[in-house]
Amino acid sequence: MTDATSSPSAAPRPRPIAEDIPSDSRQARQIARRQLMAEAVMAEGTMRIEDLVERFGVSLMTAHRDLDDLESRGLLRKTRGIVSAAPTSLIESSDIYRDSRQAAEKSAIAAAAAQCIEPGQAVFLDDSTTVQRMVPHLPARVPLTAITNSIRMMAALKDIRDLTLLGLGGQFQHWCNAFMGPVTTQEIRNLRADLAFMSLSAITDGVVFHQSPEMVETKRAMFDSAARRILLADHTKFTRRALHAMLPLDRFDLVIVDDATPRASIEALRAKGIEVAIAVCGEDGL
Repeated sequence: MTDATSSPSAAPRPRPIAEDIPSDSRQARQIARRQLMAEAVMAEGTMRIEDLVERFGVSLMTAHRDLDDLESRGLLRKTRGIVSAAPTSLIESSDIYRDSRQAAEKSAIAAAAAQCIEPGQAVFLDDSTTVQRMVPHLPARVPLTAITNSIRMMAALKDIRDLTLLGLGGQFQHWCNAFMGPVTTQEIRNLRADLAFMSLSAITDGVVFHQSPEMVETKRAMFDSAARRILLADHTKFTRRALHAMLPLDRFDLVIVDDATPRASIEALRAKGIEVAIAVCGEDGL
């Protein structure tokens, strides 16, 4: 059988995606590869594990480790050499998948949200990927006390000078890389913060929703324990659906959206007396 790479008429063999992943660290490459794997399977719906091995230029053992991790997060399902996308509710919840969606919009919203912080304040930061993008702006707001249930947020905040980090414990959930449950909510209720920043999965009929009831309870505890509550919502939240209601939008002190949010949606919120700020993509500010 002739090697396709030796035939002048054959199409060049695709370069493994792994070669396009920055090589700054083994962990960074692993995280990037797993995200690309998840996106590839989601795009196809179902793929053979052998095809993923060839596409990403990794060993079968490495591919299985990556897929086991993605399966534990609720992104994918493995069965007999086949991997498939998990149900939409879990896919939408996974921190890996969420972070890959609307990156520019989330960054603009996060930059605008950070402007609401005054030095010396205590703030709740939830596990959402939009709030995660506030991290680069926080060194300019110190001294600051940050309170979070997110493992990823804790790792990102721990080295910021003059920032006091309070990590919330509880039951760890792999699918969101965060702590939730009764222990977490009790810890939150024992605290009082100046601000709470959060994002949820969907906005329907003026109410915010999430797929996970445990997540709703955690975010509600943060909401109740903060003097000012700020919701970060990119435009896609207005077209999604989720099962569990948290609160009406008019309970929030400020809702920050991106400039791709339909004008009709913004005007409808303002007509209800809701304060809305519009973050412009590509600009650090409102």
